[in-house]
Amino acid sequence: MIHSFTQNGVHLVVDTNSGAVHIVDELSLALLSFIEPPLSERCPDEACRTLRDRFEKDEVEQAYAELYSLYRDGSLFSSDDYIDFSRVDLSGAPIKAMCLHVSHDCNLRCRYCFASTGDFGTGRAIMTPETAKRAIDFIIEQSQNRRHIEIDFFGGEPLMAMDTVREAVFYGRALEQKHNKRFRFTMTTNGVLLDDDNIAFLNAEMSNVVLSLDGRRETNDLMRKTVSGGGSYDVVVPKFKKLIGQRDHNLDHYVRGTFTSQNPAFTEDVMSLVHEGFSRLSLEPVVTTDPELALAEEQLPLLFAEYEKLAEEFLSARKRGGGFDFFHFMIDLSQGPCVYKRLKSCGAGYEYIAVTPGGDIYPCHQFVGREGFLIGSLKDGITRPDIVSAFAASNIYTRSECAGCWAKFYCSGGCAANNHLMNGDIGRSHRPGCLLQKKRIECALYIKAREALEHDEKLNG
Repeated sequence: MIHSFTQNGVHLVVDTNSGAVHIVDELSLALLSFIEPPLSERCPDEACRTLRDRFEKDEVEQAYAELYSLYRDGSLFSSDDYIDFSRVDLSGAPIKAMCLHVSHDCNLRCRYCFASTGDFGTGRAIMTPETAKRAIDFIIEQSQNRRHIEIDFFGGEPLMAMDTVREAVFYGRALEQKHNKRFRFTMTTNGVLLDDDNIAFLNAEMSNVVLSLDGRRETNDLMRKTVSGGGSYDVVVPKFKKLIGQRDHNLDHYVRGTFTSQNPAFTEDVMSLVHEGFSRLSLEPVVTTDPELALAEEQLPLLFAEYEKLAEEFLSARKRGGGFDFFHFMIDLSQGPCVYKRLKSCGAGYEYIAVTPGGDIYPCHQFVGREGFLIGSLKDGITRPDIVSAFAASNIYTRSECAGCWAKFYCSGGCAANNHLMNGDIGRSHRPGCLLQKKRIECALYIKAREALEHDEKLNG
């Protein structure tokens, strides 16, 4: 399976199964529309006849010979060697990550919030330190022989439960040597309650901090309002800058926002954040059933153009020496994720779980409170192994729309929670999100190609 596309004059061909990406010329791109496996050594007569008005016969034959060489090398029209891995039963795999909902409360009232303004529709609550410690005991046991464990402090707003966060971290650290574990703690925060003490603690203990901000002041404050109805931009931006300024450069952080139908020209929001000095960014398309905010399919051409525009801004910034990272443009073509992550994505429901303030266990943070997805509790353990098995069995080959998709090994079938929210089925892809993901992948590959071409130009003088 191959996928070819052209962006800003650069012609690219992606070989799905091998992961090879080829920069080709116009003739090779045209030739690919005439050939399909198995290829023979001789260029198809139809191609020569059809293309002779635009290219010389010798040129066509030479281009075909080069494509045939790629085919023989296994980097064009390669076979699928992954389907057997998809049949492996991972329902008994170690749990390696946990989203700890330390707060089902929030001091913002974001219009697009999937968590019902912080309480997930289950009532406002703060997790006690005792519950957090039981959750850590639970994941130590369930992680089996796995050494590295990730715990994300989440809400609502987790800074509203900082006493619990601190005790959980200290408790986990105290158990690391005894159980041969290493915790990677992270937090997602809106930043309203950041002060010097909290900043110091997060920078000392959190391997990654995700800071929620939507872009320009007017964009952010339209969506991310305080309880009293005011904007949050001027409240949190100075605090975010202070946290990042004091943070060790070896520790991760991302400024993460959401765009909706109200701000489809999101490149301006990304570049506004860059101009504010933020250099590690993510801006996600909203997934919601709210008709005022949901992205409509008729907006997709505009959004595709925005991603292309952002790709050019990304390249220009790097060329000027003031580059920034954009999460969806960061693709590793040399190795990439392991085979099971390519097939099954985040591991929600069997390798990754979420725990509520009351100790209930769900497949991930976005499934919390959804009927039919309670898989157990800290008290009783996993009581719905059937749900766990359903998540473990779901992969790009069980999803009909994914099995034949060129991008399947990049997106791994998309988000199960988004699929369920929009389609009522964890295995049925959310179409607008799927198409936007493909466009982001194309832009990421285009960026890699442009960087490779510019590197070659420098080498060749």
